[in-house]
Amino acid sequence: MIPEQRLSIQLLVLRYAWMGAIAIAIVIIFYTLFSSPTRTASRFGLRGLKRQRALANNETWATIEPLVRWLGVRVSGIPTEEQRADLDKQIGLAGDFLGLTADEYIALTILSALGGGIVGGVAGYMLELGNITLLAGLALGGSLPYMQVSGEAQERLKSVSRGLPYVIDLMALSMGAGLDFPGAVRQVVEKSSNPNDPIVEEFTLLLQTISLGRTRKDCLLEFANRCPCEAVIEFVNSLVQAEERGNPVSEVLTIQAGVSRQRRSVRAEESAAKAGVAMVGPLMLVFLCVMGLILAPAMMNIQNGL
Repeated sequence: MIPEQRLSIQLLVLRYAWMGAIAIAIVIIFYTLFSSPTRTASRFGLRGLKRQRALANNETWATIEPLVRWLGVRVSGIPTEEQRADLDKQIGLAGDFLGLTADEYIALTILSALGGGIVGGVAGYMLELGNITLLAGLALGGSLPYMQVSGEAQERLKSVSRGLPYVIDLMALSMGAGLDFPGAVRQVVEKSSNPNDPIVEEFTLLLQTISLGRTRKDCLLEFANRCPCEAVIEFVNSLVQAEERGNPVSEVLTIQAGVSRQRRSVRAEESAAKAGVAMVGPLMLVFLCVMGLILAPAMMNIQNGL
């Protein structure tokens, strides 16, 4: 047997071995999906409300939601309770993004990875780049849901941090006028012009949980768990300590309002100081461009003169 024939046979064997490995992996994946025990998640509460809003306002999500829900039931037996709790925490930090459950989050990641792989495979075939674009599409598609959820969580925490000082001011004024704590929270919810604001949503949930009979301490601690930023943690700790020690909550809120205003001023000054440093690079680029526009014609005239 000549070396060329031997090499071609080896390549053919490797190709069929690769195709067989892919087929076995697909069979294992589908067997795992369809043989794993299912777990139907509850769709009530704030997460169910978020799902209804997302279905009403997002046509793309309304189209793919049944498929995500079906695949979510199929993969519900794969994650452990600890993994499901971690995923639920990520979704909660993002404000119950799209009303997803932990199982549907996994399903959305799988579908996104498959979609990215298809796009990458088609691009690789058209551009003759091989399997590189396929792997890149799988990786990018699989990471898109995580990046979107993480981005929503960061924006939500920033919004809560910005809106909390105004809320504390309003609560301090309300309690100073004679209202109790639930009445002050109700004033925050009713006086808001945007019910979809994250801080308003959190205080609406806080008011509802208090109305259900839970203690103020438990409701506040749950608020801190859903929004674990510095301003919220300090606000919750102050109110919990005031309740445990029997101090007047209105005085604590007045102090917190002053601290929040001071922190907001300090944060604005820090942002202004950082803005000057951040503008150095773009200004240097603009300066170099202007110098190029001025000096380039002069240099061309000098060269033509010589």
